[in-house]
Amino acid sequence: MDLKDKLLSSFLAFENNNLDLNSPVHEVRSEAIKNFENKGFPSKKEEAWKYTSLNSIQKVDFSIFPKQETALEYKDIKKYFVHEIDTYKIVFIDGVYSSYLSETTHDGVDVCLMSAALTKPQYRQVIDVYFNKVASKDESLTSLNTAFSKEGAYIYIPKNKMPKKPVQILHLATGNEAALLLQPRNLIIAEENAELQVIERHQSLTGNEVLTNSVTEIFAAKDAIVDYYKVQNDVSTASLIDNTYISQKGNSVVRVHTFSFGGKLTRNNLNFYQNGERIDSTLKGVTILGEKQHVDHHTLVHHAQPNCESHQDYKGIFGEQSTGVFNGKIIVDKIAQKTNAFQQNNNVLISDRATVNTKPQLEIFADDVRCSHGCTVGQLDQEALFYLQSRGIPKKEAQALLMYAFANNVLESVRIPELKTRINALIAKKLGVTVGFDL
Repeated sequence: MDLKDKLLSSFLAFENNNLDLNSPVHEVRSEAIKNFENKGFPSKKEEAWKYTSLNSIQKVDFSIFPKQETALEYKDIKKYFVHEIDTYKIVFIDGVYSSYLSETTHDGVDVCLMSAALTKPQYRQVIDVYFNKVASKDESLTSLNTAFSKEGAYIYIPKNKMPKKPVQILHLATGNEAALLLQPRNLIIAEENAELQVIERHQSLTGNEVLTNSVTEIFAAKDAIVDYYKVQNDVSTASLIDNTYISQKGNSVVRVHTFSFGGKLTRNNLNFYQNGERIDSTLKGVTILGEKQHVDHHTLVHHAQPNCESHQDYKGIFGEQSTGVFNGKIIVDKIAQKTNAFQQNNNVLISDRATVNTKPQLEIFADDVRCSHGCTVGQLDQEALFYLQSRGIPKKEAQALLMYAFANNVLESVRIPELKTRINALIAKKLGVTVGFDL
């Protein structure tokens, strides 16, 4: 039985176990599984998946539901948290919530579980308004996640509120299963003039195969500010498909930073929909890969109203036989005059066998706009390298300094100092040097 058939037959069992015909989600799930059945897994024949194949993943016999629950000690996983700061924590072990390792709250804001929000009556009103409203109804892997949507993070920040501390979402895979498929679903809502910071990480603890098909919906109302940080530094047998959909209203600011340092195959689909004026959207990423790792960033910013801004800046460093893909699209509707949209993708190849495919795109239907896009693929500046070496810096450290400087401007907009320090350390470790960074 191939993976698609296994998922379709598992859906019946999933629905029977979570059956509530009156639930608003029941119908949504049924529609979603029909779409996945029609479309199946995306192939390289589709333009959006031209450079990323999922064939190897589909041959793995994944467990859809973990057979046993596993407990972990905090000391064993402490290093995967940004533990230098106090945060709310939502921890999942093999897709199952761990109350022991988590710290949730209902103190003026809701930082809790998706499973509670989908089943308890007090959340019904919010679920009816927001759940599956911005996520794509056509994208097959998003539909697959919607069909099996049960667990993940639910964060609701009411008007004029801000949580006392940032939120960390951590998904752990223990390797108790030979191969495990996880499908977390996050719903994040920041109402008018609310503010929120979230750090998300997916981490496998063994060499067993893991595939995570994640969907996050973020709603930023008028004047809301949301900072979302994705830390992707997994083992070489873990694959991640991340679909994030963001709906913004007037004067809101949403920043998404993606740090991709590890994993077998990582696909980030990041979609911003601007539904108001004077909106600011920021999409930044740093990718550092080696071995045969593959990272694919697909971004979309849809400007549907005038006087808005978007800034995209993605930096990639590729060694050994790694592959990078960047496909960025900016759409500016006819009504969206005075748009300022910037898009840049810069890549450095430090191996002759590394590959980058980059395609920045603009679709502009308005005439009074400032839009720019560009991409570069090259090697390290040899003159700069010679200069550093002539000042007594060894070649390896000199290369690292140049690469660090190349990637560093993406970190400038990180608003959690402890996270910035941690990412600095990860970059230095990935580059294999200690060069006196503030670690």
